[in-house]
Amino acid sequence: MKPYIYITRKLPDALVNPLKEKYDVQMWKHDDIPVPREILMEEAKKADALFTVLADSIDESVLTAGKNLKVVANLAVGFNNIDLKTASEKGIAVCNTPDVLTDTTADLTFALLMAAARRIVEAAEFVKEGKWQAWSPFLLAGNDIHHKTLGIVGMGRIGETVAKRATGFDMNILYFNRTRKPKAEKQLGVTYASFEDLVKQSDFIICLTPLTPETSNMFTREVFQKMKQSAIFINVSRGAVVDEQALYEALIAGEIAGAGLDVFQKEPITADHPLLKLPNVVALPHIGSSSTETRTAMVQLCVENIISTLDGKEPKTLVNKDWRPLVKG
Repeated sequence: MKPYIYITRKLPDALVNPLKEKYDVQMWKHDDIPVPREILMEEAKKADALFTVLADSIDESVLTAGKNLKVVANLAVGFNNIDLKTASEKGIAVCNTPDVLTDTTADLTFALLMAAARRIVEAAEFVKEGKWQAWSPFLLAGNDIHHKTLGIVGMGRIGETVAKRATGFDMNILYFNRTRKPKAEKQLGVTYASFEDLVKQSDFIICLTPLTPETSNMFTREVFQKMKQSAIFINVSRGAVVDEQALYEALIAGEIAGAGLDVFQKEPITADHPLLKLPNVVALPHIGSSSTETRTAMVQLCVENIISTLDGKEPKTLVNKDWRPLVKG
């Protein structure tokens, strides 16, 4: 029997054909509706490989059900939806899609900063709603970006690439990271700062940190109160690094000037979400890496990782470095 692959979102046939040529492949019928938990559990019991997305909870119960499971290929850089410890214990390789989405996510991050700073979405809606009746000197006046101080929290590949874009705007760039990045400091002219100093000094704060126990709820009301009143907060990492109620209260109180958000604590959000009621919030539906070219490359990398693992090789982008294949069955 051919190995069995289950894909938790509908993908273009052309991109999954390399899997279909070698394996028995089944795919959830929707691209915008999550696979129900009970179906995921049933499929995991049969699967040699799972092709997952960040919204799928691949916890201990799923991994334990996967008696034949050898690899989980996650269509994301993040992997906080997967129980890595259990995966390693059971000889299951966990793979992600780093690098291929770095530039695309950095583009979106800087676009979100610019949209929030210059009130782009608000201005576009102003025109569409027929409110533009005359020119006035301070009509929808936003904030300059050039020569301002940018603070980047989480200086990984995407953070460095955002910093590269910021140099074109002659920005003063601070960063906070678990480890210093001397090479980035030299090449990009960025300056390491403590988290508290970065928060106090920055005109724009961009959060790009991964979600870990240490970064969960990192941005609290106390943190927002330490920011400049003119500061704009941008989050393109994970929603859970921010206390959303605290952010809402800080915006209402005028403690910061605005926010640009691509991620939320619970996704998708609904139209009655409190932050959506605020005109100084630009909200996006988690589209950081969503360009046709990049999503195609991400799918192709997942396919490559599955094929490599099932062929007895180490996958290209292995997350759980302590992985060792076990004999299944």
